[in-house]
Amino acid sequence: MTEPTMTEAVETIYASLANNNEDLDIHIASLKAAMAREGAKEAIFEPSKLAQNNRQGRKTMQSYFKKRGIAVSFSA
Repeated sequence: MTEPTMTEAVETIYASLANNNEDLDIHIASLKAAMAREGAKEAIFEPSKLAQNNRQGRKTMQSYFKKRGIAVSFSA
């Protein structure tokens, strides 16, 4: 099995968020590993794909991911 790319890891997080955060911590760890391999400093998410696309939902997501060592930003 190959390691997922950063894009693939982000897609699995979208799916996890849509499925009531199922296995979210596993997917976050996968994203963190992909970011380390690719030398990325932050993960960029599209707000339109989030379950809660409002300011509070985005801030909650940023805080949760930051506690796990991932900087999150959102595309315009």
